[in-house]
Amino acid sequence: MDVGSSEEFAELGTLGVEEEFFVVGEDGVPTAGTDRLVYEATPPELLEGRLDHELFKFVVETQTPKLDGPDGAPDAIRDVRAALVAHAEANGYRIAAAGLHPGARWREHEHAEKDRYRAQLERIQYPQHRNTTAGLHVHVGVDDADKAVWVANQLRWHMPVMLALGANSPFWNGYDTGLASARAKIFEGLPNTGMPTAFNSYEEFDRFERLMVESGGISDRGELWYDVRPHSGHGTVEVRAPDGQSDPEVVEAFVEYTHALVMDYAARYEDSADPEPPEVFGDGDAAGLRREVLDENKWRATRYGHDASFVRRDAAGDVSLGEVVDRECERLGVSGIRDVFDAESGTARQRRVLAEDGERALYESLVL
Repeated sequence: MDVGSSEEFAELGTLGVEEEFFVVGEDGVPTAGTDRLVYEATPPELLEGRLDHELFKFVVETQTPKLDGPDGAPDAIRDVRAALVAHAEANGYRIAAAGLHPGARWREHEHAEKDRYRAQLERIQYPQHRNTTAGLHVHVGVDDADKAVWVANQLRWHMPVMLALGANSPFWNGYDTGLASARAKIFEGLPNTGMPTAFNSYEEFDRFERLMVESGGISDRGELWYDVRPHSGHGTVEVRAPDGQSDPEVVEAFVEYTHALVMDYAARYEDSADPEPPEVFGDGDAAGLRREVLDENKWRATRYGHDASFVRRDAAGDVSLGEVVDRECERLGVSGIRDVFDAESGTARQRRVLAEDGERALYESLVL
């Protein structure tokens, strides 16, 4: 049975970054290339064992090596990207990134042949057939299973913040959805996605994970696709909320922020038998907020991106994304998310480039 173990949670502060990208042709339009890049051609040494594909034959995933902490993340992210671009170019392809590719029409593209994906297509049907999404996933090691569950509970409030900051997918299937992150809604069409409930302990989470596998709801623990989750295979807390990004500086900002959040909450857990969340947005506990309220915050991020505001942790009114960014940078000592917020959002940029320069320029703007 493919489930994890509490024993995997053994290291605090380690880091890994997974990015999903689009394989595109000379015209910037997605094209089937993962068979060649993943299975047929020999990848650069850095990508060996760290290159795979997703559901569609135009979506590829990379992983950085496991890092001791955030200091080495910028170089690791850029080195992996450079290796992927070089590998693609050597085989006649290019690489692009966003939450959804505006030129992808899901009915026109091939699905991967891997048994795992074929089983998902059979079980899930339409929602998975149209799942052309690409995301950014950040893993941070946590050295205790119960601690990891508590940290993941608290991080749920921050997932809409990350989604709003990185919203980068206004177009889907050739249509402007009016959303800042259409990827968020397309992906939520799958089961076991979106905002998870809070778990009281690792034992409770483990029972849930095993129940889902044993009952046939999922084939393996990796099909729990929530926005944040304890990863019982890697011993990490994994954040999965942001859209895919073409700009590595945006990725680096999310990595810096995610790592700082996990380390802050881990310290709060260790300092008290009954740890309290930070007094950032009120005294409320993210685990105490109803999931429906957290879902409301995610909807606002999905719809409005940088213009979103959120229900505070104590439910005493709203707080704007800009206010959240200011306070988070101050209390955690990070700066990248301030640069992301101050800059033009990915969604706004895509719409502007299309309006000013046309479809071909839009596709080109997403190429690494």
